Amino acid sequence: MKKRYIISLILVASMFVLAACGGGKDTASDASDKQVLRVIESTEIPLMDTSLATDGVSFTAMNQVFEGLYTLDSKDQIIPAAAEAMPQISKDQKIYTIKIRDNAKWSDGSDLTADDFIYAWRKVVNPKSGAQYSFLYRDVVANASDIIDGKKDPKELGVKALDDKTIEIQLTQAVPYFNSLLTFGPFYPQKEAYVSKEGKDFAKDSDHLLYNGPFTMSDWSGTSKSWSFIKNDNYWDKKNVKLDRIDVQVAKEPGSAVNLYNTGKVDRAPLTGDYASQYKDNKEFVAEPDSYVYWLKFNQKQSDVANVELRKAIAKAINKEALADTVIANGAVPINGEIPNGFAQNPKTGKDFREDSGDHLTYNVAEAKEHFAKAKQQLGKSEITLELVGDDQEFAKKTLEFIQSELQTNLDGLKINLKTVPYKNRLALDKAQDYTVQLSRWAPAYKDPMTYIASWQTDNNYNNMSYSSPAYDKLTTDISTTLATNPEARWQAMLQTEKVLLDDDAAIAPLYQNATAVLEKPYVKGVVKHLFGAPYSFRWAYLEK
Repeated sequence: MKKRYIISLILVASMFVLAACGGGKDTASDASDKQVLRVIESTEIPLMDTSLATDGVSFTAMNQVFEGLYTLDSKDQIIPAAAEAMPQISKDQKIYTIKIRDNAKWSDGSDLTADDFIYAWRKVVNPKSGAQYSFLYRDVVANASDIIDGKKDPKELGVKALDDKTIEIQLTQAVPYFNSLLTFGPFYPQKEAYVSKEGKDFAKDSDHLLYNGPFTMSDWSGTSKSWSFIKNDNYWDKKNVKLDRIDVQVAKEPGSAVNLYNTGKVDRAPLTGDYASQYKDNKEFVAEPDSYVYWLKFNQKQSDVANVELRKAIAKAINKEALADTVIANGAVPINGEIPNGFAQNPKTGKDFREDSGDHLTYNVAEAKEHFAKAKQQLGKSEITLELVGDDQEFAKKTLEFIQSELQTNLDGLKINLKTVPYKNRLALDKAQDYTVQLSRWAPAYKDPMTYIASWQTDNNYNNMSYSSPAYDKLTTDISTTLATNPEARWQAMLQTEKVLLDDDAAIAPLYQNATAVLEKPYVKGVVKHLFGAPYSFRWAYLEK
């Protein structure tokens, strides 16, 4: 496929719209004189503990109220945040020395220190924490792998404070994308004294959190369907934060948001399916680039989908183009691979990853039937029944229904039972590996194909489907170690991972690269959509009325 900008339908990421609502907050007339942004989120926030969160909704919220050493600007360039400058890097690219801003503070007015980062990072890699994103540290920060595997104490992580405001980081080898990692949630700081004081109450609601980002948080109960972000008076760059407040409420049905937009009660509304088609020529239609990829995950602990022929049959029996064009219908495109279009380019030729890698597990009913016949023979069954799990949002339900119809129509003898659950519950089922087949997706944590590729290593915390391939593990290890400073050889190895993961093993079944279309009033300015890391930033947003 040609390189193109894609737009993302917000699932795990945030869908924001301005809302003129009362309920004890500013009235619409009051808000016209203030910088109060009213927005809608697609679902409740699962977690606000930066060491444990794994989803786009949590990361969007955390990105407003916390800040790492670095952040992303409006063009996804890495810029200093809590750090006063870009890192000093040793000649062998293994030692990073970073100075924290003298005026970087927590929302209680206390200084942000090197120890706050060290404490938080040790917490992530500590196996007792159960942090799924600990894999971002594995084979990256010195001793992280041994700590995660329980072989070393978290205090042996390769980080140390040279003084209160200076942190030194030792890597296991050169890591080309390390600066972008430092912008992401699992690398945010936490204040040990505060976390210890709060104990089990830490991060359970907005009253039990300490913030160092552009905003603080209020009125979030841990399960509530509304909350607010308030401008942080102790933020080091508060003079450039234009919004006074952001009011957020959950709305899972995109149709209601469109209705609010058309009746003048909101200023930004997500579009999917028929809505996207209907409004695509509207002057207030906005398309936002993204890198979300949707796929089916197969739990290989389950006896039937442990069969590779069955997985290949399922992957090839779904008309991905029809799914993207008629069900999602917002600019999403079918994808025959893991790495999205426009995300990474060959360091020598500049060709897009998707073009270099080619197509894998393409839609082919005849081949799907052949694989299914082999699967039934190998499993000794004439009929197979599987459960397909997905989220309870409207579009997700339609996606599941489409997949069910495709599989049952194209594969005679296959029955698909659907199970829809709240977003937070699906994440729990995934973590517990309590599913057979799951509609899932991945948003890149950093700007490198390894943010996708690493997910399927045997010991990766996101794997959660018992996929294990010595060939795949060797490739990923080589990419992170011996090939780390050889861009061309590293690229070829990354291309090879798709052949193993998809052509050989059909470990996942890629479906489409997602997209977001929105209606947005012209006076909404500065809302930044990121291609990786946290989905949205509101640090630079404002209303121009």
